[in-house]
Amino acid sequence: MGIDKNEWGFRVGHLPHGGRNKISDVPGVTVGHCTLADGDIQTGVTALLPHPGDVFHDKVLAACHVINGFGKTTGLVQIDELGTLETPILFTNTLSVGTVETALVKYMLERNPDICETTGSVNPVVCECNDSGLNDIRGLHVTEAHVAAALADCKADFAEGAVGAGRGMRCHGLKGGIGSASRLVELDGKSYTIGALVLSNHATFDDLIVAGTPIHELLEARIPPHEDKGSIITVLATDIPLSERQLRRL
Repeated sequence: MGIDKNEWGFRVGHLPHGGRNKISDVPGVTVGHCTLADGDIQTGVTALLPHPGDVFHDKVLAACHVINGFGKTTGLVQIDELGTLETPILFTNTLSVGTVETALVKYMLERNPDICETTGSVNPVVCECNDSGLNDIRGLHVTEAHVAAALADCKADFAEGAVGAGRGMRCHGLKGGIGSASRLVELDGKSYTIGALVLSNHATFDDLIVAGTPIHELLEARIPPHEDKGSIITVLATDIPLSERQLRRL
C-alpha cells in the first residue's frame, strides 16, 4: 500500500477533496485488486465497478481520449461510437489483456443470460501498462481466477500503491502503481464530485514536480537516469450530469 496522501502535509490544487480523496467518493464507484507478488512475479489485476447494479442493462455514459498512445486497451472503439460503458473496467499488464478480457466476458455472461441471445454482444473494457521491467511478463501469470478475485474485492475504501495492476509499474524513475484522488465542485448551487484513478507507468525522474517543487533537484544524485518511455491509464468518474460529448472534453 502506498503512503496516505491525506497525511503528506500539503495541498495539491485549490479545490477541496472528498471524504476518502479517492474515485470512490463518486457515489457507487468501487475498486478492487488481486496482487501477485512472488519472486519475479510482480503483477496483478485491478477492477473498477462504475455502480453496484447491472452495468450491462444500466449502462453509464462514457467517453475516451488517447494522447500519443498505441496501447492495447480493449473496448474503446465502441465507447467512442456509442458513448456508453457496459462492463466493469479492468487493469492489468500488457500481455495479460487477452486472459483478463476472456474472464470479464465470462463474468458478464454469468450475470446476463440474454447477451447474444435476445440482446447484442458485450463490450469488455480492459486497460494495460507494460510492467516487464519489474515483472516476469512473459510468464503470463495472470489467470481468470485472479480477475474474479479482483472483481470480488471491489469496495469504496480500496488500497493504493503497488497493488493489483500497479504491482510492477514504475513512474518517474520511482515506484509507480495505482493512485486515486477526488475533488468537490460547485455548479449552479449544487455540489458534485470528480474522481480519478490512475495506473502510472511513465516519465523520467527529471519530470517529477510535486506541489510546484522539482523533486529531481533534491534527489537526482540518488536516482539513476533512464529512458523517457511508458504510459499512464487515467479513469475519471463524476456525478455531474454530463453528456458523452462533454465527458470527452473533461
